[in-house]
Amino acid sequence: MPSIVGGVKINSVGTGGIVNIGDALYLSPKVTSKSYAGSGSFNTGDFLNTNNGLSNTNTLDNDLLEADNPVNT
Repeated sequence: MPSIVGGVKINSVGTGGIVNIGDALYLSPKVTSKSYAGSGSFNTGDFLNTNNGLSNTNTLDNDLLEADNPVNT
């Protein structure tokens, strides 16, 4: 659907970032990454209380190329 966009100021765009103003059918990032972290690692906010007990993070990845990574295809 067409729209009217006013003034736009873009201070910076990181490597692999996408800037879209207007209509788009499909946007795909140009850079992907994989993050490993244990339980409760990515919590944000004030006054957190996490009780995890024993925790183990499996980082085993036998793939040479990721199937959903557009950089490797």
